[in-house]
Amino acid sequence: MAPLHTPFQTILNFRDVGQKINTSVNTNLMKTGKLYRGARPDEASPEDRRKLVNDYGIKNIIDLRTKTEHIQAAQKRDAKIKSSAAIPQTNDAAAEPLKIPGVTYHEINFNGKGFEKMLISRTSWAEFGKIVGLMAFGYRLEAISVLGPKMVESGLQGLATDSLDVCGKEVCETFTILAEPSNWPILIHCTQGKDRTGLIVILVLFLLGASTEAVMEDYMLSEPELLPEKASRMKEIQSIGLTEHFATCPEDLVKRVHQHIVDRYGSVMKYLLGVGVTLEMQERIKGILAA
Repeated sequence: MAPLHTPFQTILNFRDVGQKINTSVNTNLMKTGKLYRGARPDEASPEDRRKLVNDYGIKNIIDLRTKTEHIQAAQKRDAKIKSSAAIPQTNDAAAEPLKIPGVTYHEINFNGKGFEKMLISRTSWAEFGKIVGLMAFGYRLEAISVLGPKMVESGLQGLATDSLDVCGKEVCETFTILAEPSNWPILIHCTQGKDRTGLIVILVLFLLGASTEAVMEDYMLSEPELLPEKASRMKEIQSIGLTEHFATCPEDLVKRVHQHIVDRYGSVMKYLLGVGVTLEMQERIKGILAA
């Protein structure tokens, strides 16, 4: 396996977006040391947590995960503490919270109500009834697994374009945080830092005028960066009815997203304007990030 780019021992798929894009286009398109992306830092070691704050200066973290994912993350951490296998036997390590002290967190359920309604609208009455029943009794994962085949039908490319159409509220919330100069440097993540994180980064890069080829290079880097946890991730993916496709980075996804934006909205600027990201906010973000 090729060496990973992440500078951390316990945070996968981490990178400086500006640094990667500037290398791709061979010019200074974007400021470095501002926008970072990665997988969830929940299980980061005390050393890596300090490194995020002290070496990278992270002030704000935008977490795009669902409630179910947060529950799973907490359960994993509790299991590791009990097993004593992964965490050193010190009070400091055992007491380390999921959130990093000194960093402001913004929890945005990117696959929120709009996304859920979109998927549910594609179910039969029988499937809908099963989902309602499972949720009523607290079987969240089992309910999500009923929607799994609907997501498989769309594929990652289809879900990305669907997300643009139905997750405008969440996109606006995210860009509102990005438009505040005092919030930077910022880390954006979901569970793997690949799909939801990837979509937000794609929008930011297109706003800055990056080419589809350069944006694709950044997006595609996530697949090899996530290989160390692919086996364990596949178990989670399969448990909700998804396939191995959802652990990959399709080569045509960025082009599909860009074409969808152009065909349906005219441009990234108009798309963002339509979901509530004003021209002033867009200009502030460009002022913060453009080299």
